[in-house]
Amino acid sequence: MALPINIDNLLTGQIVEWERLEFKAGWNPEKILHTICAFSNDINNWGGGYIIVGIEEENGRPALPPKGLMPEKIDTIQKELLNLCNFLKPNIFPVVEPIVFREKHILIIWVPGGQNRPYQAPVSLGKKDNQYAYYIRRFSNTVKARIEEQKELIALAGAIPFDDRIHHSSEITDLKLTLIQAFLSEVGSELYKQSADMPFEQLCKQMMIVEGTSEYIKPRNVGLLFFNDLPQKLIPMSQIEVVQFPETPGDDRLDEKIFQGPIHQQVRDVLTYMKNVILKEYVRKVPDQAEAIRYFNYHYVAL
Repeated sequence: MALPINIDNLLTGQIVEWERLEFKAGWNPEKILHTICAFSNDINNWGGGYIIVGIEEENGRPALPPKGLMPEKIDTIQKELLNLCNFLKPNIFPVVEPIVFREKHILIIWVPGGQNRPYQAPVSLGKKDNQYAYYIRRFSNTVKARIEEQKELIALAGAIPFDDRIHHSSEITDLKLTLIQAFLSEVGSELYKQSADMPFEQLCKQMMIVEGTSEYIKPRNVGLLFFNDLPQKLIPMSQIEVVQFPETPGDDRLDEKIFQGPIHQQVRDVLTYMKNVILKEYVRKVPDQAEAIRYFNYHYVAL
């Protein structure tokens, strides 16, 4: 099952923060189950994380070239992982993709933040009368939640982040295939090649932009924000407003421009507008000096 992200960018930390990546040299069921639990609890509202099996960790970074997994073991690992996730309370099943990276077989486990947190996992898989515990991510580590952190998790149970919430008044048809495919192509996801021959509902489920049962499937807010031509009709005020205040004292006129459309396109349009309209370069001549001093009212990099 292909992931909606470029694997090279993922493994080099260009797209996903290092805190959301966990590298494992080999298959360690107990620790991996604890990390799945921690990413599902998503105490920092990061949106979950990724576990990469087959790459060693070195000071929080991947040790490359990858160590890799034996190809004949990958199918067994996936079956074992399915059984392991049944130990989680409540159950949650991540998205798994085996890939070949730099001529080595690795396994990527994508764990989105769970809709039914808090989650618990067995402390040890080797005991029959096993105790359960809450696990969370602290920086780049999976740790057992303390009492105050458990209270925080329980408080977060009813506070699903806005982008993960279901939009009940919209339909799956409000998500546009052309926008989805353009996004997948841009980020270099392998899912782009499969999207043409895949049922639309399956594609949306794989990208985690819809939620619900087959008879009541609805988009998540994040799907509408990215993959609808004008999400402002469904999510009011999901737009960017740029207001330029006058420099002259007493002048009450404001320059305002509103940007609408898919949220990532809004950001690009705003930056282009600022670069072409708002940013100004000033040149000051200096006596007895050949070079003039050039400066801007705002630095583009800062914006």
